[in-house]
Amino acid sequence: MFTGIVEGQRPVVRADHHDGGLTLGLDLGDLSDGVAVGDSIAVSGCCLTVEELKGSVARFHLMAETLGLTTFGETAVGQQRNVERSLQVGDRLGGHFVSGHIDGVGTVTGIAAEEGQTDLTISVPASLAELVIPKGSITIDGVSLTIAGIEGPEVTVCLIPHTLEVTSLGSLGVGGAVHLEMDMIGKWVQRLMPG
Repeated sequence: MFTGIVEGQRPVVRADHHDGGLTLGLDLGDLSDGVAVGDSIAVSGCCLTVEELKGSVARFHLMAETLGLTTFGETAVGQQRNVERSLQVGDRLGGHFVSGHIDGVGTVTGIAAEEGQTDLTISVPASLAELVIPKGSITIDGVSLTIAGIEGPEVTVCLIPHTLEVTSLGSLGVGGAVHLEMDMIGKWVQRLMPG
């Protein structure tokens, strides 16, 4: 379980694509403190299990199913990925409850910067559109955000300068692909609604 409060960006140091999926190496740097083999780490919002830890470099194995639901199939050494270690009992919950299970991939359709904020517009897949509500929560590449606007299949979120600096959202361009996780409560409500 995570909160969507990204702790920082960390570089990909290994990306071995093979028939069984992807072996991913990420240099966690100072975020490796307290991490052990078997721990869950949200990497660009996707919950991954640490299979090996050598110094500050964590190794993860991503199955074909994960690659089919995410942008990790195009991972290359040197890319920066958002990182959040798992929530511990007693931690502050600064964002919202995030499972790390990616629901789909969205596409950046607009970026509008003004003093003090940047509006980011994302096209959401039709299968996920009914899970967005005004002022509801959405996770984009692991970042907990509030939906500021909805127009058709597009949602707009407002980013403060700190978010742009600490996460990979500041380096996005129009046409870029992002991981989406819809609000967990909304998914349960949808599941329980009749027909």
